[in-house]
Amino acid sequence: MTETRTGRALPVTDLSLVVLVGATGSGKSTFARRHFAPTEVISSDFCRGLVADDENDQSATRDAFDVLHYIAGKRLAAGRRTVVDATSLMIGRVQASGEASVARLVRGVGARSGAVGIAAV
Repeated sequence: MTETRTGRALPVTDLSLVVLVGATGSGKSTFARRHFAPTEVISSDFCRGLVADDENDQSATRDAFDVLHYIAGKRLAAGRRTVVDATSLMIGRVQASGEASVARLVRGVGARSGAVGIAAV
């Protein structure tokens, strides 16, 4: 259970992978800001900006998700709550690999550190 900045308790353990997926403008980032520490949230847009200097450059999506997966894997391996904010899991070729990517992260961390909780929000 984690106490959020709004005073609401969310049933999310310390070692959890929370994946926020939805359409642009649906409130994923706002939800993440309200309920999780900034260091817990990894945004696919932010990672796209890191690799392409433009958060909207869709040609950088594959590389951005490589970065996102790397950071998420390192956080989870260290036992840290990790929140992924990713519109792009819903579109194009990333959609097909989205579930597999999350499963790969969980399997990799689970093998090293035990059970990983996944919360759907």
